[in-house]
Amino acid sequence: MPHSTVSGPSSDVSGLLRAWGKGDLQARDDLLPLMYRELRQQAAGFLRHEAAGHTLQPTALVNEVYLKLVGQQRVTWQNRAHFLGIAAQLMRRVLVDHARARAAAKRPRRAFQVALDEAIGAAEPRSCDLLALDQALDELTTFDRRLATIIELRYFAGLTEQDVAEVLSISRATVTREWQAARAWLYRRMTAGREPGQP
Repeated sequence: MPHSTVSGPSSDVSGLLRAWGKGDLQARDDLLPLMYRELRQQAAGFLRHEAAGHTLQPTALVNEVYLKLVGQQRVTWQNRAHFLGIAAQLMRRVLVDHARARAAAKRPRRAFQVALDEAIGAAEPRSCDLLALDQALDELTTFDRRLATIIELRYFAGLTEQDVAEVLSISRATVTREWQAARAWLYRRMTAGREPGQP
């Protein structure tokens, strides 16, 4: 899992985010280059577990997410962690769309894979189909949206527990407890193919 943290010139980033949220497009244009490197590191960390022969590279992934971020309107940005959380949601959608496009292609291929490793609770690194992971997260969302969001922020965005607490406006202790429950549920779901149920 990538290990991005909410670090760096946070005050500058927060100020630009607030200005962007009020419609200042110059602030948006000034902000995104500051965050681009961190987003690229995030993407590289995630994609390093993709199956051999993949075509999506970190730069291409970040570019797609970058364009989607530029198009965001009416977002009341809270802070750097919130920005990375939104970026994580967009990154997940891009990855899933890419996986679906590959699955629909009429050629021999390996499934788009991601690592199901200690970040999700496995003792040993293990690969899983990204589409299956996406489906499992959707199922988890149906009965506990916050648990699914925590997985998305920790696994896709690589946010720390403290960062997630800031995004969700809950305590770090709550994030720790629910992250453990969420990854245990997801690990069982992904490795044993059990029917979804309460963690």
